[in-house]
Amino acid sequence: MPSICSIAKRGAIASLCAALAIPVAPVTAWAQPVGLPSMGAASSSDLSPMLERTLGEAIMSQGRRDPTYIDDSELSQYLTTMGRKLAQFAPGGVPEVEMFGVRDPEINAFAMPGGFIGINTGLIVSSASESELAAVVAHEIGHVVQRHIARGMTQQNQNGMLMLASLAGALLAALAGGGGNLSMGVAAFGQAAAINRQLGFSRDAEREADRAGLQMLTKAGYDAAGMSQMFARLMNASRLNEGAGGGSWASTHPLSIERMSDVQNRTRALPATRHLDSDDFWYIRAKMRVVQGRDTVGLRTAGQQLQDEAQALSGVRQSAAYYGLSLQNYQRNNLAEAERYWNLASADGRSSPQLAKLGVDIALARKDFPQALSLAQAGTKRYPDHRALGIAYAQALQGNGRHAEAQDYLRAKIKQWGSDEPSLYQMLAQSEERNGKPVQARRDLARYYVMTGAYAAAESQLQQARGLSKDFYEQSQIDVQIKEVKDKLAEERQLLERFKSG
Repeated sequence: MPSICSIAKRGAIASLCAALAIPVAPVTAWAQPVGLPSMGAASSSDLSPMLERTLGEAIMSQGRRDPTYIDDSELSQYLTTMGRKLAQFAPGGVPEVEMFGVRDPEINAFAMPGGFIGINTGLIVSSASESELAAVVAHEIGHVVQRHIARGMTQQNQNGMLMLASLAGALLAALAGGGGNLSMGVAAFGQAAAINRQLGFSRDAEREADRAGLQMLTKAGYDAAGMSQMFARLMNASRLNEGAGGGSWASTHPLSIERMSDVQNRTRALPATRHLDSDDFWYIRAKMRVVQGRDTVGLRTAGQQLQDEAQALSGVRQSAAYYGLSLQNYQRNNLAEAERYWNLASADGRSSPQLAKLGVDIALARKDFPQALSLAQAGTKRYPDHRALGIAYAQALQGNGRHAEAQDYLRAKIKQWGSDEPSLYQMLAQSEERNGKPVQARRDLARYYVMTGAYAAAESQLQQARGLSKDFYEQSQIDVQIKEVKDKLAEERQLLERFKSG
């Protein structure tokens, strides 16, 4: 029987298994179906919600270094806004969810411990409507609500314990590298995703996630038909029946005629609704079509698809296609073509926060800092809640050498968005360094590292700050911060050691 090391798509997982010499169960054993749990409290053998969240954060601290992880504020804000909107209507309480993007053309999504949900670019690009995308997100949140991942990983059998032990070993190996061992970080994230792929759910569990997802979908105002439409699309694309074969979302969440019929019957019983897709959906979809192109062939294919859409469509969808072409040329540093397509996307006065942000990026790339600042000021005034535009405005202030203003603006935005945008602390540190505040710059950079789970890097920055400071009281404050970081790192190690020992 093949092991997970031999079948996993991420090559780093295989090297991890060799490095740790951890025996891995056959796939058939790992895919034991998880029975439908009750909506009540988890048993004592399960991860508590707090420990599950901590485990998820430990995975994400390494996963953010995975080359397929998409560090994009626009995508993060769009997905997390959608996820939290759906989660408000989750049965049995509102779960804590955090969405992130993965650069992968496969139509897939996966939930990890603690409510972290990865969405492949392939799923976004293949969705014909916002309701179709929301349907898959809602289904994944359904698994989070039922705590299927945590319960499956802690089944009272050798294979369930092996999953946790192997994952904990990967994360400990990454921590031992002090944040500098990239291959271990990649492996840890890849293994977490692979565990999700191998953790089969029972038909009852899938039906329950469907029903919870459909409830969230409709109460959040999306079109209920989006779920059956997406399921039909996935079944046709994968040619799956009862979960046989394939490697997409449909194979990890086996689709069947029975599930399709159940969803369709429930949809027909609901009042007819029509959800108007947001402009954001079309611009994000176009952006992800460009982002997922990894090589010359992928980029050429994406460009041709966007050209076809620009010629065949009208309105916001045509604008989004031109936006995608502008973005593709911007990424190639072909700024003249990027600007030409940007103007086509903006024809007839059409605007969006994504277009406004790209306009600033093009001006910054041309080193036209006054123009970049003018565009950023107009954009943030029109779209004050769009975080990527706010970041672009700060970058424009920095580009114009206005670091004092950039600091004031960034501190204000940290109060507003800080928990969702760690990069604000990183930018603040840059301006503080330029303004002759090296101690504060390192303390704020340490906050960025703490928020992204890079505790060793945070401690290094704080030690540097302490060495630069001549103020006793400031040194005392830094000492407290160093202790807090060391304690967090120790707690994470203790937690992982506990899981590793089983």
